[in-house]
This record gives sequence, C-alpha cells and structure tokens, in this order.
Amino acid sequence: MKSKEENLNKTLVEFDFENCIRHGMDVGKLAYRVGRKMALSDQECHDLALAGMLHDIGKLKLYKVINNPIVEPLVIEQLKFVRNHPVLAYEELKDQGYSKYVLDSILYHHENYDGSGYPKNLVGNQIPQGARIIRVCDVYCALKSDRPYRNAFDTDTTLKLMIDEIKNFDMKIFLYLQQVIHEN
Repeated sequence: MKSKEENLNKTLVEFDFENCIRHGMDVGKLAYRVGRKMALSDQECHDLALAGMLHDIGKLKLYKVINNPIVEPLVIEQLKFVRNHPVLAYEELKDQGYSKYVLDSILYHHENYDGSGYPKNLVGNQIPQGARIIRVCDVYCALKSDRPYRNAFDTDTTLKLMIDEIKNFDMKIFLYLQQVIHEN
C-alpha cells in the first residue's frame, strides 16, 4: 500500500520558483504603491513591500504537494496543505527580525473581508491592514499573470473579476488599488 506522500507525489509537477519570485516582487511593488497612495508612513510602505515579496514563501515548503491543475485538479487533502502556506511562512520568518506588521500581513493575506478566508476566518477590520492590502495586490497580480492552466487577464477583465468577488476585499483598499493601476 502506498503512503499518502507517495500518492501525492505521483501527480506533482516541478514547482515554478521563477514565477513565485516574480509574483512576490510584483505584489511587493504594488503593495508599496498602494500604501503610498493611502498616505501610509514610510515604514509601513517598506513593510508592505517586504510582506509582498515574502507572502508566499511558505509555498516553498509545499512544493511536493503543489501540482499543475491542468494535469489533475488539487484534491481536498492537497488544498489543506496549500492553505497552510501562510502559517508556514509566518513560522519560517517569525524569529528572523521582521516586524509584527510584516508577519501579520503574511500570516493573514488569505483572509477574506467577509470572513470566508483562512487561516482564522477573520472578518473586516479584524484583518490587519497590511494583510488586507496584500490580499488585494496578490489577487490582482495573480490574475494579471500567466498560469499553467490559463493566460493572463487584461486589466479591465482583472478588475471585473475582482469586482465579482468584492466581498473578499476591503472596498477602500480596492479603490486605492484602482487609482494606482490607472496612474500608468
């Protein structure tokens, strides 16, 4: 009988480190710009850039269970592992000198404004502001990027998709994001 790990490994594809790094840089740059637009302090903007760059670092510990959805969709057991990446990132970084702002932004970046996110199902302003900013920027950057299973969306389509899921986002931050992306 095969172990759970052997069963998971049979469907895996190579983790795309380059894309993960690029995505982190994109999220960090955008979060910094959104923070500036919100008139946050220099330190908060710096912390947002760091949190954006590092927010998915926990996925590096999950490369064995991340697979290409075009090959086979993630099964529930795999999704549980993937949903643990914010906690893994927090645990990896918590003793490395990062501020509470950075760590909380990373830990809670998958919390949805309506309480449907993870890891704690926080609602509204219970979610730290940095995490709410990273959440919006993360989704925007992910939709604007090519994925193995789909091409990148254009800006208008990306915003429409995000509006369809607006319950997930802090509306004020989403409006600041729109201001930033329309400045280009």
